[in-house]
Amino acid sequence: MTAHSIKNFDELATTPNRKIALEIIETGLEAINTEKVMESSISVVGNILFIKSKPFNLTKYNKIKVVGFGKSSPDAVLALEKILGKRISGGVVIGLHKVPTEYIESFVGTHPRPSEMNIEAGEKIYELIKDSDEEDLIIVLVSGGGSALLNYPENEYIQGTKLYDSFLKTGKTISVINTVRKHLSLLKGGGLAKIAYPATIIGLIFSDVPGDVFEDVASGPTYKDKTTVADAQKIIDENNLGKFELIKTPKEDKYFDKVYNFVLVSNKTAVKAMEKKAEEFGLGANIISTELYDETNRALDKIFAAKKNNSVILAAGEPRIVVKKGGGKGGRNLHMGLEVLKNKMIEADDDSVFISFASDGMDNSDAAGAVVDKKTIEKVEKLNLNVSDYLERFDSYNFFQKSGDMIITGPTGANVSDLMILLTKNG
Repeated sequence: MTAHSIKNFDELATTPNRKIALEIIETGLEAINTEKVMESSISVVGNILFIKSKPFNLTKYNKIKVVGFGKSSPDAVLALEKILGKRISGGVVIGLHKVPTEYIESFVGTHPRPSEMNIEAGEKIYELIKDSDEEDLIIVLVSGGGSALLNYPENEYIQGTKLYDSFLKTGKTISVINTVRKHLSLLKGGGLAKIAYPATIIGLIFSDVPGDVFEDVASGPTYKDKTTVADAQKIIDENNLGKFELIKTPKEDKYFDKVYNFVLVSNKTAVKAMEKKAEEFGLGANIISTELYDETNRALDKIFAAKKNNSVILAAGEPRIVVKKGGGKGGRNLHMGLEVLKNKMIEADDDSVFISFASDGMDNSDAAGAVVDKKTIEKVEKLNLNVSDYLERFDSYNFFQKSGDMIITGPTGANVSDLMILLTKNG
């Protein structure tokens, strides 16, 4: 029996087209598997550490310290321990699950709202790196979710919670909110690089930010920040977010002279793998965008405008949604599934399958996304479900739970933004 990353694969794969679409998704998830990405990107030969073929002579360093933050970081540090073993002198990682590390202290934090648990880990990271010298090597594992999980000082988590709650109602993009986040923190916006100076830093980036704006991943702790306090204040004022105590981010080049950032994975990694898998099925594949930031209805319009028979339309990004008070459950991906049904983008006689899913397996819930096709329409009619009602209440989770079309993967340990597929195949 084939092991599936989609736990309810067999329950969902009730038609040939559903099965193909789900297999394409699993190929995308396999391509961004954190452990496999680490193993293929990093190796040690003798005393030489290779990161994507770039060599680092480990004899130059007295200590190798490891810090990590974000959804992929716990699995990444486990893989790194297998590679470096006892060469690691100490480390701290914070994610959404604890891992059985030997040399690195593992913390479980909260996301998307920061908490005191996040501060505890942030302080540990600060203390570990603050007294580093030229003979130290610091490996930094940076992944999506890190903006919420990495917090220091204590005031950051208080302000960060306030910022998140205010921003949720604006429908703005991640780069906008991260501009403000960088100016609330001593670690974000290049702050980590400054604190660790003059150590050598290797940044390993697992990007969840559409458009390859890698300095926005976890709000760029190892990147020189291009934004200013004035930029952050302007965003605050324009969106009526309230009062915040802002700090400057480091701009001096010296803090970044020995910082080497490597992007190990992004949404393009997943989408390219999905494209190849679609072609193996004899289907024409069309990647329309890997930086889909549009409002959800506009994003769907772009996807469905490219629809044609015997084809797979692929997209990735973080479509925007303005959440009103509705008291419902579910995230962007489930919501987009509802919008497809509401706007009759797929009809009862249509052989198309649409899926939008969160690559981390958690679409603001324990579901990654949902399958929408004519089978879904049949069940909606049979159960007499009011699509508009669920849509207005932002209650997509309970809708798809009733229809039986939710995709369940559990936390994937990866995070490269949302992934979307529209498969159309007759016969």
